[in-house]
Amino acid sequence: MNKLLVTFLLLVGLLSVSTSVDARTVLVKGYYKPSTGAYVMPHYKTTPNKTKIDNFSAKGNYNPYTGKSGEVDPYKS
Repeated sequence: MNKLLVTFLLLVGLLSVSTSVDARTVLVKGYYKPSTGAYVMPHYKTTPNKTKIDNFSAKGNYNPYTGKSGEVDPYKS
């Protein structure tokens, strides 16, 4: 019984961690740029909102899909 409970709690914990990242991201489908004809590969971006401090590219943040740290100053216009 204890093994079953521990397994269940671990599974719930893993699912909650994986969905927390996905809840803040949006999949952008691949598309062609009309101006250049270049193809942009499908990618993930943060959910659109009015702030710049929570974007993957902002300093202090980390993009879990590419493994890169943010380099853009979110307070600079």
